[in-house]
Amino acid sequence: MGNILKIYQLKNEALLDLYKRLDKDLRPMPKKADGSIDIYGVDLEDNDVDALRHAYVSGVYTIEYNEQTAELLGCLNELTSFDSRSVSSLSENMDLWNNSLGRIYGKKAKTWDDLYARIMNALKAKELIIDLEDKRKYQGQKSIKRIPKSFVIKIRENRTGSNLEFLDIRNKIVMSKDEFILAIRSGKYPGYAVRRHHLGEFPYSTRDKFSFNNLG
Repeated sequence: MGNILKIYQLKNEALLDLYKRLDKDLRPMPKKADGSIDIYGVDLEDNDVDALRHAYVSGVYTIEYNEQTAELLGCLNELTSFDSRSVSSLSENMDLWNNSLGRIYGKKAKTWDDLYARIMNALKAKELIIDLEDKRKYQGQKSIKRIPKSFVIKIRENRTGSNLEFLDIRNKIVMSKDEFILAIRSGKYPGYAVRRHHLGEFPYSTRDKFSFNNLG
């Protein structure tokens, strides 16, 4: 499980990359005392930078993982590592709208450079929501307010759709398929079980009431 924090560190890497670009292309970004960019500085909420941030991070997750993983991480607003502020319904609508555009362009982009160019064009074309008074409404999956005690999502799959890598949301642990199967059998994940068929063994969820669960 050496990959424990990679998926969380990726957000900060994406934010710093974006803000360095915006510092040159849009306007000066907030700085720390040492002159480095402060990715959690003031004047970055509910405006064009906020919109670009949500679109870019969501797009990066789509490129590095997949669209479904990006959507789930955008909806899991209980995770303080991703978004610690208490959002209003208008802010939530804005964030989810821009997340969805990030996923669209993340699927089209081959690189972070390509993604950045696409979301900047989206900003110029007024596709992003940059104002809380914007009347457009996001119609997809809303933020997830409650998650089960034991909640694991698929974050990576192979070309045939077989799940390869999993994220334990509460404990922030990334597991390979074999590691997850071993953990299930040791009793660490009571809501999950293992199926066996001709292609091998695969973990799956035994609960059905959570519509956002992506393990079947």
